[in-house]
Amino acid sequence: MFDFLIEGFGVALTPLNLGLAFLGALLGTLFGALPGIGPINGIAILMPLAYTLGLPVESALILLAGIYTGAEYGGRMSSILLNVPGDAGAVMTTLDGHPLAKRGLAGPALGLSAVASFVGATIAIIGLTLFAPLLARVAVMFGPAEFFALMVFAFSSMSVMMGKDPIKTAIGAVLGVLIGTVGVDSGTGVMRYTFGMPELYDGIDFVVMIIGLFAISEILLMLEHAHRDDVDDTLPPLGRVFVSLKEVMACKGTMLRSGVLGFIIGVLPGTGASVAGAVSYTTEKRLVDKDNTFGTGDMRGLAAPEAANNASAAGSFVPMLTLGIPGSGTTAVLLGALMLYNITPGPMMFTDNPEVAGGLIASLYIGNLVLLALNLPLAGVFAKVLTIPRWVLVPAIAVLSFVGVYQLHSDLTAIYLMLVIGVFGYLLRKLGFSLAPVILGYVLGGLMEENLRRALAISGGDTAILWQSGISLSLWIAASALLVLPWLVPKLLKQRPSSQA
Repeated sequence: MFDFLIEGFGVALTPLNLGLAFLGALLGTLFGALPGIGPINGIAILMPLAYTLGLPVESALILLAGIYTGAEYGGRMSSILLNVPGDAGAVMTTLDGHPLAKRGLAGPALGLSAVASFVGATIAIIGLTLFAPLLARVAVMFGPAEFFALMVFAFSSMSVMMGKDPIKTAIGAVLGVLIGTVGVDSGTGVMRYTFGMPELYDGIDFVVMIIGLFAISEILLMLEHAHRDDVDDTLPPLGRVFVSLKEVMACKGTMLRSGVLGFIIGVLPGTGASVAGAVSYTTEKRLVDKDNTFGTGDMRGLAAPEAANNASAAGSFVPMLTLGIPGSGTTAVLLGALMLYNITPGPMMFTDNPEVAGGLIASLYIGNLVLLALNLPLAGVFAKVLTIPRWVLVPAIAVLSFVGVYQLHSDLTAIYLMLVIGVFGYLLRKLGFSLAPVILGYVLGGLMEENLRRALAISGGDTAILWQSGISLSLWIAASALLVLPWLVPKLLKQRPSSQA
């Protein structure tokens, strides 16, 4: 395990990768600070540029992972200063962060959130180092039937845990699977959903899909809300930025508990930082909020979601690297980035491409230190990003999106398809759908179909192979429990007779 980590640091400490880790942390913080941009849009915009520049796969992954973790840091700024979450993972940060800012404690709140983010991410990265190689050894025993059952488990956990409306989440995942089937079927040669258009024979490219779905739809939403005057975007005074040691020590238990809880939630496929933040906040409220101060500007209420969402971000790399399934919407994008380089994430990645897996894990240690060094003294500088006017921000995102897609394909058809997908994503968001299940369905659907075909080919068409082994049967039972229990438990609680004194 330690030999693996030492090899990873040998990759991450090269001048190129050190510079990319710093650049990713810086850009990620900026993307996270801007409301609505977040890690997925940041990665979607820069991924085609990294690919066309010819960066090695480990270097590109280090850059994109730095953007991911940096955005989790940066998302706290607009939450605390403007009461506008930078992304879904920073929603719970607004509950105590903005009241602290209104009390004149914006600087200490930003400082404490940086420390809590560092603690949570460190706990999760250590967990990733310890458990990812061990889980990869177990995952080597997986065959096509076990991987198919794992995909079913991932879809069931996603439909239950992601978003407030499981039905819409499931519909979004199905839409993603349908989009992933466009093109020539590799097994039979049948044209699927191509409508006679030769441009669709190879399917919808991942970069076109991700930029259209996230970046273009975000541009349309920005244009729609460009003239809103119901949001106060005046920055409160920061005051002192450095948080005191006394304030940090008062939150040490909260940060440690939330970091561990966030890592565990992040490992579960389909959960993400928003779930980790909500669970950690409510847990800490029950444990330590004796005076009902959470929601009024309690430092512990700020530290809990910040530690948890950063721990969840690092924890989501575990299923991606060891099982080949994304732990969150952002790691689904990173999974597609690896596929651009013809690298299949999974248990064999630790033996076939140790420089990629090891370099990524080692770069997370480095990037976490860089982020703490950037976010403590430069919080005031990053906060100025929130004052960038829309008339500058929207064209900049549009230019990067169009240039990225055209550099990769040199074809106007890809641009038109990106715009169509962008309008589709915009309509989904207006109807209350989350886009993360769509991209997860797009990525997992192809893997699910491929493993189903392999399993049935091995068994000669006998479907019993899908649940014959102990591993696949356990996954089927777990998937069924995830789908049934959320509906069954409330009914049982309603039927329970009330106790009398």
